[in-house]
Order: sequence, then C-alpha cells, then structure tokens
Amino acid sequence: MLVKLDESRLHDGRQSARALAIARGTQRLLTALGRTCVTELPLPSGRRADLVALADDGEIWIIEIKSSIADFCADQKWPDYRAHCDRLLFATALDVPQEIFPGEAGLIVADEFGAELLRDAPAHRLHAATRRSMLLLFARAAARRLQALGDPNGPYGTEF
Repeated sequence: MLVKLDESRLHDGRQSARALAIARGTQRLLTALGRTCVTELPLPSGRRADLVALADDGEIWIIEIKSSIADFCADQKWPDYRAHCDRLLFATALDVPQEIFPGEAGLIVADEFGAELLRDAPAHRLHAATRRSMLLLFARAAARRLQALGDPNGPYGTEF
C-alpha cells in the first residue's frame, strides 16, 4: 500500500524555504554516512534541535541549521545542544561565510540536492543515562510521525 506524503506536515512553518533546502541536502548526506534523522526534535532542556542523526552504533549528532549570517548571529543557543549529543555540527549554505562558525563544532555546507561535510565535529561522549533518554526521544518521535503519516486523522499529535 502506498501512502501519499503530505510534505506540509513535515515542518512546523517556522523554517524558511532556504533552511528547509539546507535540511534536505544535509539529511541526504547523513543518510549516505549511515545515519537516520529526525527533524525538529524537542529536547529535555526545552530546546528544539533542527536535525538529530543517529548512527548504527548509537552515536548521536545534533545539526543546527543556519541559513544566513543574521540567522547565526540572532540565535546563540547552540552551546546548549552539547548536553544532548556526542557531536554538534552546523549546516549552512555555500554563500554563508564558513569562518563565522565556531571551530568546536563540525560544519556542513548544503543545498537542497546534497551536502558536504567540511569539518568533523569533535566528540564529547554522552553519559549513558542521557544517551538512553535521547534514544527514546528519537524513537518515539520517529514512531509517532510514521503513525501520523499512515493515519493522518489519528490521535498522534501534531508534533512535526
């Protein structure tokens, strides 16, 4: 059975078309690197991660999307994400100056068709309890979203 995908449900309307294009290309890169992704994942801290990527070995990456210099300068909450991942990265467009992004995070340059990892992110391993909590958040969000795609009128909530 084929399910028609309603792309309007995959984001919450806060993202610009440019940010969505960066997210799409970044997800393609992450998939090629053997990771699965969840977008706009609410974190225990109350923050919301743009992209969370999970590797087969359980390593968790958070990717913060910055579509412009102004976007980067206006939002300096990125250090808070470190508490929820093994590696923190930024994803941006080719025309955004790379030197504005801090060296203690990885860097991805993307467009809607693909992306390139320009700088690896330093590892800072999560505590086991935090990893378990993040894995459960990731799994529950992915399952809820899959259920909602199969049953758009069901009781699965509107979190996308």
